[in-house]
Amino acid sequence: MTQAPQKTSYDVVIVGGAMFGSSVAWFLTDNPDFNGSILVVERDPTYESCSTSHTNSCMRQQFSAPINVRVSQFAADFVKNFRQYMGGDARVPQPRLHSFGYMYLADNDAFAATLLASQKIQAACGAGTKHMTRDEIGAAYPFYYLDDIIAGNHNLVDEGYFDGNTLFDWWKRSARERGAEYVANEVIAMNRNSGGTRVESVILKSGEVIGCGTVVNASGPRAVLTSRMASIEIPVEPRKRYTFIFAAEKPLDRDLPLTIDPSGVHMRTDGTYYMAGCPPDDDHAVDYTDFSHDHSIWENKVWPILATRIPQFEAIKLRNSWVGHYAYNTLDQNAILGPHTHVENFVFVNGFSGHGFQQSPAMGRGTAEWITYGQYRTLDLTPFHFDRIAKGEKFVEKAVI
Repeated sequence: MTQAPQKTSYDVVIVGGAMFGSSVAWFLTDNPDFNGSILVVERDPTYESCSTSHTNSCMRQQFSAPINVRVSQFAADFVKNFRQYMGGDARVPQPRLHSFGYMYLADNDAFAATLLASQKIQAACGAGTKHMTRDEIGAAYPFYYLDDIIAGNHNLVDEGYFDGNTLFDWWKRSARERGAEYVANEVIAMNRNSGGTRVESVILKSGEVIGCGTVVNASGPRAVLTSRMASIEIPVEPRKRYTFIFAAEKPLDRDLPLTIDPSGVHMRTDGTYYMAGCPPDDDHAVDYTDFSHDHSIWENKVWPILATRIPQFEAIKLRNSWVGHYAYNTLDQNAILGPHTHVENFVFVNGFSGHGFQQSPAMGRGTAEWITYGQYRTLDLTPFHFDRIAKGEKFVEKAVI
């Protein structure tokens, strides 16, 4: 059942109320210089099919672009001090950042050189990444099969996984308590001014025409459907990603870092179980409602690679699995932020390509700053702006999973 908004006009209309819509809404309400009205329109308030509900909540600083490293560093600080950031509210739980790190494994000289170059960039940003030889990896984690491995990168400081849904739940709850209005509805069209330079109003599925000062596209994999309402194309499409939870007959004697195998399969500790994931070999856009499972991926790809890389995983049992969608930026697999180059009040928070949860604190804060001040006051996020999309210029990030 759709809900009608309480008012006919809002300073900010956010299309999509999941992780990013709620992050932007909360950071706006937390900004003392913003005193406007906020409407968050969410088409599915159960969030059953959204990327937020299918996340693995991972956190890493192992990127090749300094701004991506700093974005994740803020996220780590935000998670570790979540209650403080939320105003010291005693109701707010303190999530734990499980810092067992990522382990990138290189099986050729070129990738090993790329890892070493990235490690130097990360170290310059203050990250704790170490470039390790095969022998060093084997000494720290003797369960790996490493005959084909040359080197690796690993970071045990503020890198691992966290309970991202705690952030989402409290951003949404707190934003609503502070006056942001959430409605179960759907934006189906937008009206622009005569010059096409501004969105003047959005039209809801229930028929209301709602005036707006700024429109924020926080529609996840559906981002291009929202942007097309303003006659804007963006290179974002839904792509399937598979997650598998399994038990090992002989559990490892220490935490398994989130290991990125050269095959593209990744694996990590997940409580008393283990988690693995991968893209399909045929990685193409899918329908927005297609969450069908290809069970052969586990049998023919993931399990054999797990058993090869960690021989102790030869005897494992699948406990659970699911399919989620990446909001995949086909240009460069990096976020699309900031205003449109022509439709000046249309703001993007899109295309995170699997990095969304760990980037949501910095991107939500930055977007709130842009809406409030017309500039960034903390991290300079302009490298992610839409103008690079218009020019077809890639934001180069070598560490994409």
